[in-house]
Amino acid sequence: MTTPVTTCRSYTNEPNTADLFERLRRSPEGAEHDHLRTELVQAWLPMVHRLAGRYRNRGQDIEDLRQVAALGLLKAINRYDPARGAFGAYATPMIDGELKRHFRDYTWVVHVPRRVQELSNRVRHARQELLAFRPGEPSPAELASYCGLPEDDVRLGLEAAESYATLSLDADLQNFSDTQDARNLADTLGAADERFTTIEIRECVRPVLGSLPEREKLILHMRFFQDMPQQNIAKELGISQMHVSRLITRTCTRIKEEIAGQS
Repeated sequence: MTTPVTTCRSYTNEPNTADLFERLRRSPEGAEHDHLRTELVQAWLPMVHRLAGRYRNRGQDIEDLRQVAALGLLKAINRYDPARGAFGAYATPMIDGELKRHFRDYTWVVHVPRRVQELSNRVRHARQELLAFRPGEPSPAELASYCGLPEDDVRLGLEAAESYATLSLDADLQNFSDTQDARNLADTLGAADERFTTIEIRECVRPVLGSLPEREKLILHMRFFQDMPQQNIAKELGISQMHVSRLITRTCTRIKEEIAGQS
């Protein structure tokens, strides 16, 4: 089954603005030209609002949609040639295209390729039409048959629809589970463990320590792992406290330099 094609219909009671367009065409750029264009915009705003209303309840404020549609109307007025036929028939697809571009380019919270966006729109429309025919959520296979698409493309379109909008981190978890959880989504986010830094430092120091002479290893072990004062270390090894201090300083400097050379 092929996807239904949406056609642009003309509206009854369209304003008769042929005279305004003729005057606009003959008017040079300036205050009068701008005034005539403003009159045309005001005359066709009801059509703009009707077209924008087609996209109501899609997560966008209706006033924003009307502004986008009004931009399409202004483009249509600037490019219109009376020889092309009725203005309503000329402007409708241009305004509708402006609204579709707005949804395609500015309303997705993450970047999604255009092809995937189009797949998502086809699958969404097909799902709505199938739900209107019968109750029950249609399966990917049914959607694929209805759209005339491979099932993998349908699944891709369904996944892309989940990227259209995001939840606030302040969203209450009670809205998404049966438990009476008082937390929000932000409370479920992980945080960096400070011990990772300690592990990283240890792994950097380990090979350098392994290359030290045995006496320097012993001095560092007694000083930093057994927390022995330098005086006690000197007595243990039979050397002066000043010599212990120089050895600790020299060894720590060597360790720092070797680690810095690795980065």
